[in-house]
Amino acid sequence: MNTKHKSSSSFSAIGNGDLSRKIFFVIFILVLYRIGTYFPLPGVNLLVLDNIVKAQAKGILGMFNVLTGGALGRMSVFTLNIMPYITASIIMQLLSVVSKEFSEIKKSGEIGRQKINQYSKYLAVILALFQGYGIAVGIESLNYQGTQLISDPGLYFRIATMFSLMGGTVIVIWFADQINLKGIGNGSSMIIFAGIVSGLLPSVSSLLEMGKNNVISTQFLLFCFAIVTFMVLFIVFMEKAHRKLRVQYPRKQVGNKIYAGDSTHLPIKINVSGVIPPIFASAILLFPSTIAGFSSGGDVSVWQKFVAGYFSQGKPLYIIVYICFIIFFSFFYSTIIFNPEETAENLRKNGAVIISKRPGNQTREYIQYVLTRITVIGAAYIAIICAVPEILTSQFNVPFYLGGTSLLIVISVVLDLSSQIQSHMLSSRYANLMKRNNVMRRK
Repeated sequence: MNTKHKSSSSFSAIGNGDLSRKIFFVIFILVLYRIGTYFPLPGVNLLVLDNIVKAQAKGILGMFNVLTGGALGRMSVFTLNIMPYITASIIMQLLSVVSKEFSEIKKSGEIGRQKINQYSKYLAVILALFQGYGIAVGIESLNYQGTQLISDPGLYFRIATMFSLMGGTVIVIWFADQINLKGIGNGSSMIIFAGIVSGLLPSVSSLLEMGKNNVISTQFLLFCFAIVTFMVLFIVFMEKAHRKLRVQYPRKQVGNKIYAGDSTHLPIKINVSGVIPPIFASAILLFPSTIAGFSSGGDVSVWQKFVAGYFSQGKPLYIIVYICFIIFFSFFYSTIIFNPEETAENLRKNGAVIISKRPGNQTREYIQYVLTRITVIGAAYIAIICAVPEILTSQFNVPFYLGGTSLLIVISVVLDLSSQIQSHMLSSRYANLMKRNNVMRRK
């Protein structure tokens, strides 16, 4: 009895030790990443930069500054973050739908997935070079109250900035790969998650300080926390919600025995498109207000008045168009993520059928019908989550740090990480049980 107990506890310790190593490795990589966000580009006046970022807090700079964990606000070598790689991955997904060649690569299993991932990295480097040069050219002309942001603009600064930002992106991509290989969770998501969470505590502290100084009432402060709590619970519920399609596998004959076919479910998430729709919608809509804010001096043009009066963040027209863009991108991206034709073909190859549906076109049409109805619910859910913080910010001047996009990313990463930890613990228990049985048989 003592021998059995010792063996099982030792195996359990090995499993838990492996999980602990993975978790500590992820923390170590994220700490390195956060340290890197404090290394600024050479030649940047940080005081001027801080004032410009504060002035553009409601523009596209503010949104990407949150996603990069303040790296953009400090103009660090990690300013581009993991964004070029995410953009490249989305482009490769689009190509796998449009191009027959990329579609064949995608269907070739794990080898094809690795090829597409490698192409995404190459494309990310190219995008980082272009974006780095664009940032260098764009910030050269920026100034705050007559003080230039860049002390020594010119070709040398542009080239140095371009390759510094590209190098920072490569390092961040390597961090994400190391998390995927040696840690736990999705590396890209964990990088963005670390950036968002890093600014959460200062934001909450600022909000509590406003309540302490009677800038906002205690009742309103409690109301804000109640809204956030409700949104968190609502997001968790919707992100875990699935529509299950019952799938029946055929009977199998092994020797002279015939075994009944298995019955399982094909789960389809309510939010198929994830956080991509609000990110795309925000980037497009915040671009005009950012450009208008960068315009310096002189008379205010007609389009600047229009943007400031009707199309800036929090305005009714902005919120309406924002919701429309979220709905559009939800439908557009869901067709890329979940292909009904490919799913129906995979079911047919495995001999599986959806109950009461014929294999082939009828199955494909039924999956497409279900996917369309689910996407309507998912798009409405994302629109509500993203619109509520916008309304609170504009109508009540609430410093709502965790906007809809940030909240979706944080909760999605936490849920994914939790499920992976649970799967790791279950697999460790199963491995321990098998080893324990082997030890008992040997005795």
